[in-house]
Amino acid sequence: MSNLDDVVLFDTRNAGNGYKIGVATLNSERSLNALSIDMVELLEPQLEAWANDNTIACVWLQGAGEKAFCAGGDIVSMYQAAQAQPQAMVPEVVDFFTREYQLDYKIQTYPKPLVVWGDGFVMGGGLGLMIGASHRIVTERSRLAMPEITIGLYPDVGGTYFLSRLPEGMGLFLGLTAAHVNAADACWLGMADVALNAEQKESTLHSLAAIPWTESAEVNCGLISAVLEKLASYAHELPAPILKPLHTTIKKLMAGANVNAVAKQFLAFKTEDKVLLRGQQTLAAGCPLTAHIVWQQLAHGPSLSLAEAFQLELTLSVNSAVKGDFIEGVRALLIDKDRNPKWQHSAISEVTDKDLDAMFSSPWAENEHPLRDLGNNQ
Repeated sequence: MSNLDDVVLFDTRNAGNGYKIGVATLNSERSLNALSIDMVELLEPQLEAWANDNTIACVWLQGAGEKAFCAGGDIVSMYQAAQAQPQAMVPEVVDFFTREYQLDYKIQTYPKPLVVWGDGFVMGGGLGLMIGASHRIVTERSRLAMPEITIGLYPDVGGTYFLSRLPEGMGLFLGLTAAHVNAADACWLGMADVALNAEQKESTLHSLAAIPWTESAEVNCGLISAVLEKLASYAHELPAPILKPLHTTIKKLMAGANVNAVAKQFLAFKTEDKVLLRGQQTLAAGCPLTAHIVWQQLAHGPSLSLAEAFQLELTLSVNSAVKGDFIEGVRALLIDKDRNPKWQHSAISEVTDKDLDAMFSSPWAENEHPLRDLGNNQ
C-alpha cells in the first residue's frame, strides 16, 4: 500500500540563471492517474508554494506512466460516499468538487508559466487540469475527451467556459458524443498549444531547463513558446486531424432551435463515418438529462466569467449526485459494469423545464455557496 503522499510526486530541476523548474507528477498509474481528493490536497498547496517561491520560474505537470496524463476524476469514491446517503447532499461529494474546481481555477489563473505534458488519456478532470495551463503539450498518444454523458454527469471542470469558446458546433458535439480528440485536432480546437512526440519528453524538459529565465512571467512564457515551437519542428508521424475535416458537417448537425431538434437531426443523419457513428451511439445511449445541461451550458457559457462558470458547475455537480443520474451512471459503468444505466428519462425529449430548473437551482443561499469568493482575491 503506497503512502498517500506518494499519489503526487514533487521535484525540482535546476535551470538557467539560477532558477528552478517545479515538477509535479500525478502518481497513480493503476487508476490512469485519476484525480483523487488526496491528489488535489497535495497539488493545491504545492502550486501555491511554488507561485510564491522566487527561485521557481516555471511549473511542469505530468502523469506517471505512458497511458494517461489523467483519465478523469476519482468518481468511484464519490459514488461510495453518496450511496451511503441516497438523495442527500453528501459532504464528501461537495468537498471533492469544490476542491477540484478551486485547483482548476488556480491553474487557469496561475501567475507563472505552467506546462502540462498531456500524453495519453486526458479526460474529464484531467482536461480540467490541462486546459487552463499556459503551455499545453499533446503527443501522438493523446486522447482528449469529455465523456460525462456516459455517466450522467456533464462536461464540468470549466467545460461551461472552454467548450463554449471552441469553433462553432464543436463544444456541443464533444459534450453530446464524448468524441476523442487527437493531437492535431486538439491544437486546431485550441485545447492544446503544441504537438510533440512522446519520446521528446526528456529533451523538452532539458531544453526548458536551458532557458535563460528572467523575473518576468510574461517574458518567460514567450521563451517557453519559442522552445516548444522549435521542438515541434522535429516531431514526426503525428496523427492527421479527424474532427477538423468533419467540421462543416458537424456545424450543420449541431445547429438547431433546441437540444431536442439537434439530437433528432444528428441521430437521423445517415453516415458511414466512424466518428459520427460512434457519436450517434454514445448520444443514443447517454444520459438524456446531460444532453439538456450541455445545451444550457453552451448557451450561457460565453457570457460567464471563469469564476461564474465554476460556481454554476458546483451547483450542477452536487445536484447531479443528489437529484440527477450521476450515481446511477457510475454504478452502471464502473461499479456493476453492466453498462445498462436506468436513466430517469427514457429520451431527451422527455426532459422537462422543471427537471432542468431543479439541476440549475443552487442548494445554497448566495452567501453560503462554497465558491462564492472564487476570483475575489485575484
